[in-house]
Amino acid sequence: MQTRVEQSQPRNISSGYIPIYTHTLTVDCVLEFDLYVFDGRDMVLFRSSKLPLTEAHRSEMLRRNLSRLYVSEAQRSEYQKHLREHISQIVVDPSLDDFTKTTILYDSARELVKDVFADPTKGAMIRESQEFVQTTVQYVLEGKNAFHNLLKVMSFDYTVFSHSVNVCAFSLALGNASGIEKTSDLVALATGALLHDVGKARVPEEILHKPGPLSQAEWQTIRQHPEWGVELMTTTDLIPREAYIPIAQHHERQDGSGYPNRLGGDGIHLYGKVVAIADSFDAMTTNRVYRQAEGSFRTLEMMAHSGEEFDRSLLRQFIQLLGPSRTELLGS
Repeated sequence: MQTRVEQSQPRNISSGYIPIYTHTLTVDCVLEFDLYVFDGRDMVLFRSSKLPLTEAHRSEMLRRNLSRLYVSEAQRSEYQKHLREHISQIVVDPSLDDFTKTTILYDSARELVKDVFADPTKGAMIRESQEFVQTTVQYVLEGKNAFHNLLKVMSFDYTVFSHSVNVCAFSLALGNASGIEKTSDLVALATGALLHDVGKARVPEEILHKPGPLSQAEWQTIRQHPEWGVELMTTTDLIPREAYIPIAQHHERQDGSGYPNRLGGDGIHLYGKVVAIADSFDAMTTNRVYRQAEGSFRTLEMMAHSGEEFDRSLLRQFIQLLGPSRTELLGS
């Protein structure tokens, strides 16, 4: 069975700086951020912003084994903007291995979601998310091992940002396995999956990050996030109409026990059913402040024996995606 393997993510060596992959620096353009190297004790300015970066410069960095550089936290947004503008070039760079490409894609997506949640009605960020999703869909569809590489780089520690990216990846793979083949349909599904929790931007921080069980009143607040998400995205009116479906329906359940509208069976759209499975699986297999993650097999076992909460056919396909030998969880 394919399991989720925790990878050590690049860590800040010095406070105030973020590590970046040298391969994310697109050549023949002027960078809007300074580049630093760590000399073992301090951060040292390596190349100033506003200077053109050529292939010769990047080759020299790699020749010197500078596969990682650093950017000031103060210039994080400039670097992330550069990364998102050039991600489609990065994922086809023949000098970059697939695992590193996937790591860059995942980390960039997580930062994108963070920026979207900071201001969900900012049109420029929503447009960037659309372009990013299109690149991701193409990358996953064309890369034989893209989905399994994504499994390896996914974070085990829950944040609403990493969770959103994880759910997008799971939903994209499951949607495609279930027969959704048109790129435009997969983009709509993936967009809705990436933004499925955007309504939580309206949930007070003290509720969203409470290190313990929620009160009944706090649960009532949390349960409004699907409707709030639809409202926020309607304000921008920049995502495909079908992308609203996962935002609205990812907590609906096949047996009618979900929320916000207690839909059931055929009342739930395919996109809603797909994202419901992806959302539940990721939520149960990532660490929270108040509980440890369940293992992948145990989570699938619990989902398989949860009555009729999830579409059985889709759940079987999801189990096959993660491990073909485990279909007995749902019976023959």
